Formats: sequence, structure tokens, C-alpha cells
Amino acid sequence: MVGRSPEKTAAVAADLDGARSATVDLARLDDVRRLAAELAELPRIDVLVHNAGASFARRELTVDGHERTAQVDHLGPYLLTRLLEERLRASGARVVTTSSFMHWAGGSRRGHLLDSAGPYLATRAYARAKWCNVLFTRELARRWAPEVTATCFDPGAVATSFGAASGGVTGLAFRTPLTAFMRTPAQGADTLVWLATADDGWRNGGHHADRSPTWTAPSARDDVRARELWELSARLVGLPA
Repeated sequence: MVGRSPEKTAAVAADLDGARSATVDLARLDDVRRLAAELAELPRIDVLVHNAGASFARRELTVDGHERTAQVDHLGPYLLTRLLEERLRASGARVVTTSSFMHWAGGSRRGHLLDSAGPYLATRAYARAKWCNVLFTRELARRWAPEVTATCFDPGAVATSFGAASGGVTGLAFRTPLTAFMRTPAQGADTLVWLATADDGWRNGGHHADRSPTWTAPSARDDVRARELWELSARLVGLPA
């Protein structure tokens, strides 16, 4: 179990029959590299789930010089996956990434894959990051098949504190009666667990919702953009494409 808060992460791990826990801040790529070195010591990795994400009201740069939403939601998970390639391939692993229906609004012109031009908008930055999640899944499935499979999914609108502290894209929703109409965390996690454990019914490289493959935005089915994003991400984190 991996999280940003040592206390919260350890508490969740303890509830999971004493599972091990580790702390990482995806806004620091050195943290991701340290985590990868720890996880690489495991005898095998059957499933790697990228569920961390964030939305920020104002444009911020990380210590690595990247727009924060793009790094936390995409570049950090990308780097972790790349650094664990040998272990994932050897284990025949599955990589599951939490995306969103908002990826439909994230399509970009080439040359602006990770950080859109013009004034910063939290909704645009978040949608762009979720769009990158779908493209990353598509390219990962293509590059590392058949040893590794990759899927992503939309959990729906889930009543958690996501975005509330930072005033991000969903922050206002958690201070209104809208939460009564949202899914519970368990409901939101249902498709994630299914993708991590089911033997069939899901599509390698595909996007899913409610335990079924679902439509992706046309721009998220663009193999050229998927390859360009992979190569750009590699350059930004200092890895060969």
C-alpha cells in the first residue's frame, strides 16, 4: 500500500491484514525513484494500480519543473511503471490506472500533450492528465505485450475528499448536497478491483466503466499521440523512449 501520508497509508495497510506500506509524493520524482527501488526488491508484482491523483486550483510547478497536475496524475505513475519494467515483465503483471470520463475534454494539439497553452484552468489540466492516462494505457499495452497487460477505468463521481483541500476541479462538489448523489468509495473502487482480479471481460489497452469496456474519446485512440506522449514523458523523466 503506497500513499503520500505515512499515517493514513500505514492505517490502511494495517486494515489489510498487516500489509506493508510505503510513502511517496508523486510531485517529487526522486521519491518515485526511491519507491521503485524498494518495490523492485519484491519477488514479484502481479498487479500495479495507479490510483493516486490530484487537481489544483492554481498552476503550480513541482521541484522537477513540471506542471503539478501533469506530474502527479501522469508523469509520476509513468516513471514508476518504467522503472519497474523488469519486475513487471517477469511477473506477467497487470497495470491498472484510474482515469476519468473527463478525458473526453482533454484532447490536445500535438506539442501540448502535457501542459496546454493559454491561461491555466484546473478543469483543463485535470482533463488533460486523465486523457494522458488513457493514452499511456494504450501505448503500454502495445509496447509490453504479451508479458504485461494494461487497462484503465472511470470510477464515476465518488464522494471522497478529492480536490477539496486544493480547491481543484471537484473541490466545490464536496461542500454541497451533490455528495448525496455520488458513489461511495467502495462503489467507485469496484471496477478497479474487477480489473485487477478478473480473468476476462476486460480489454487490454482499453478504457472501462462499471465492469465493462467503454467508449474512449477519438483523440485518446490515436496511436501516434500515444507514442508521442510516451516519448515525451520519457524525456521529461530522464529515461530512453
